[in-house]
Amino acid sequence: MQNLDSVIFDMDGTLWDAVDTYVACWNRGFKEQNIQKQLTREGLSYMMGWEKRKALDHLLPEYDTEKQEQIYKAVDEAQNVLVPQMGGIIYNGVQEGLRRLAAKYKLFIVSNCRENLIQKFMKLADIEDYITDEMAHGVNSKPKHHNIKLLIEKHQLKNPVYVGDTETDSKESRLAGIPFIFLKGGFGTTEDYDLKFDNFIEMTDYLLALK
Repeated sequence: MQNLDSVIFDMDGTLWDAVDTYVACWNRGFKEQNIQKQLTREGLSYMMGWEKRKALDHLLPEYDTEKQEQIYKAVDEAQNVLVPQMGGIIYNGVQEGLRRLAAKYKLFIVSNCRENLIQKFMKLADIEDYITDEMAHGVNSKPKHHNIKLLIEKHQLKNPVYVGDTETDSKESRLAGIPFIFLKGGFGTTEDYDLKFDNFIEMTDYLLALK
């Protein structure tokens, strides 16, 4: 972590928990499309961080791609309404931690979420002033390591680190060629990390103490 100049964050499970809201979005989309399914928190939480195609094939294997996309569009429209209304649980220390970290580092968010969801989260959390840029899987359907590299190249970052909560986050960080910080308490676990912290406050204090 020598000469660290930037921190790139995962969103779901790292900065907040909005699973209950996402479940409501999926179920509204199913209802509008006359799909006889009812998703639960348990049924969605282990899928957090999955790319769109993997999630659709897992949840809707009985439908072809065209129908899957039609259902997904209904879920997306539900999200546009419900996320601003229902929000999510922003983890303890995130808002203040990002404010403090932004004084020392450039901050970014890269998530395997729908297009525009990161912006909705930033507005709800009131952290827009602290985030330099963001990239969602829904924008280009590319894997997370690709989008991490996009931001690295766009902003000419020299020594970034990725912060996440799952094994996938760890693997994607390795593919992007940057260190990985594992934050416990999210939606997954991993034994492959450069640093591990129990919570956001602990991580913030550590990064601010680096010279």
